[in-house]
Amino acid sequence: MTKERKFTGWHMLAICVGSFGVIITVNLALAFNAVRTFPGLEVANSYVASQQFDDRRVAQEALGWTVTADAEGGQLTLSITDSDGAPVMVGDLQATLGRATHVYEDMDPDFHFDGTAYVAPVELAGGNWNIRMTARAADGTEFAQRVVLHVKG
Repeated sequence: MTKERKFTGWHMLAICVGSFGVIITVNLALAFNAVRTFPGLEVANSYVASQQFDDRRVAQEALGWTVTADAEGGQLTLSITDSDGAPVMVGDLQATLGRATHVYEDMDPDFHFDGTAYVAPVELAGGNWNIRMTARAADGTEFAQRVVLHVKG
């Protein structure tokens, strides 16, 4: 014969404390990781940046540039072409290569123009990468773009 167990208030308290303890622990872990991996501010004042956005976008689109990226054999290739498909040699190119989810692997590749594209030696693990680039046209127009790069591996 088995003894019948009663469900008491202490049992309910243990279930509630345990459930809310798990929820709070998970929320704290997620919040900690979100703050720890946040790369920082994009602009100092978003209102001022929004006032100039349309003017910069129109000027950038008027250039007619297309940007593609490829990584193969330890070399990163960043191709910038004009509306006719001809390679563009920019006045100034700054780029940061990194993962979309964290900044630990961010690097600034040393690009040089080889006559058709910008190339830099890099060793990349497989997965999704982002190139956040800023280039300056001969007329001084700034061209900024985030280029998604998929590396097999």
